[in-house]
Amino acid sequence: MIFLCPMSGCHPDNPVPEPTPYDLVIPKYFPTKLNIPADNPFTVEGIELGRFLFYDGRLSGRTDADSLMSCGTCHLQSRSFECGIDHPKFTGGKTFGLKGFLTPHYMLPLINLVWNENGYMWNGAVSPNSNDKNKRTIEDFVRMGVTAQHEMGGDTTHTKNLIQSIAGYPELFERAFGSKTVTFKNISRAIAQFVRTLISSNSKFDRYMRGEEQLTTSELNGYVLFMTEEGADCFHCHGGEGNPLFTTNLFYNNGKDTVFDDPFDRYSITGDEHDKGAYKATTLRNIELTGPYMHDGRFKTLEEVIDFYSESVQWSPYVHPLMHHVNDGGVQLTPAEKRDLIAFIKTLRDESFLTNPAYSKPDKFPDGSVQ
Repeated sequence: MIFLCPMSGCHPDNPVPEPTPYDLVIPKYFPTKLNIPADNPFTVEGIELGRFLFYDGRLSGRTDADSLMSCGTCHLQSRSFECGIDHPKFTGGKTFGLKGFLTPHYMLPLINLVWNENGYMWNGAVSPNSNDKNKRTIEDFVRMGVTAQHEMGGDTTHTKNLIQSIAGYPELFERAFGSKTVTFKNISRAIAQFVRTLISSNSKFDRYMRGEEQLTTSELNGYVLFMTEEGADCFHCHGGEGNPLFTTNLFYNNGKDTVFDDPFDRYSITGDEHDKGAYKATTLRNIELTGPYMHDGRFKTLEEVIDFYSESVQWSPYVHPLMHHVNDGGVQLTPAEKRDLIAFIKTLRDESFLTNPAYSKPDKFPDGSVQ
């Protein structure tokens, strides 16, 4: 690494130490291939800085109490880094930015994204395969969060200048990136490093798979339903025993509608008519905490979701071929089967993820302030 001493304030005889590599422990049964950009490897110092920035309301580029907004404003750890239906500010889980503009879709949780190589957001607008070089990574998400009118509605220059002026931050940037000069690129890198550490892998189902805990009869029945086409037929899109992420991170028209007029569906990205009305199959981990459900929040409870897949699936020319039971209106579960399926889905709740202090809001920020 080359240290630019006039920029960082270092002395040739006292160079800034190299940041400490962070070894991510891959949970048992999880994929070993990680989506980490070559120019932003994990470091202990980068993750520490990213955690501060993730929760610092001054990321909005503002200092007034009613104008503070951070990633953590909407992405609550207790709701699997989603908004949740009971958010104290965003009624019913519908978020809006500092300027009052509503977000186009309801939120998706920030969970296990280090394994996602198929695109972020409901429509995959941010993707490693995007033709837009500014919409490919979690780092790009940070910039979008700061500048989008339905989020912080700010300016990257204002944000970096404000963070530069806050006591303690220049030193943290120096330890993480070798320079006390704050750049928005390094703000994005730090937050992205932190977000990639948000890993859920210790639910009751994980412990069952590791032989540490047993499922109840109802939960086991629900698991069988989940994993079979003759049952609830969930596994094609949401994974299972062979896919511990409980999502393929792919996009499906799941038969919710017959008319498609959303300007932000998957079709808006690909131009492929087969993608009309298609959206990401979100992870089912901690799903009981991330309602309301679907891109438009139309279902408030898991029971409503299961009822839809059981009896209310609608045929259209664009419904995905994996919706095998569309001609019957759904999988036609009995009341007992619905209860068992929900019992299984609730085994994917990971309390250790929801309370992990490494993911939580710092007690104090680098300048000693509390928000």
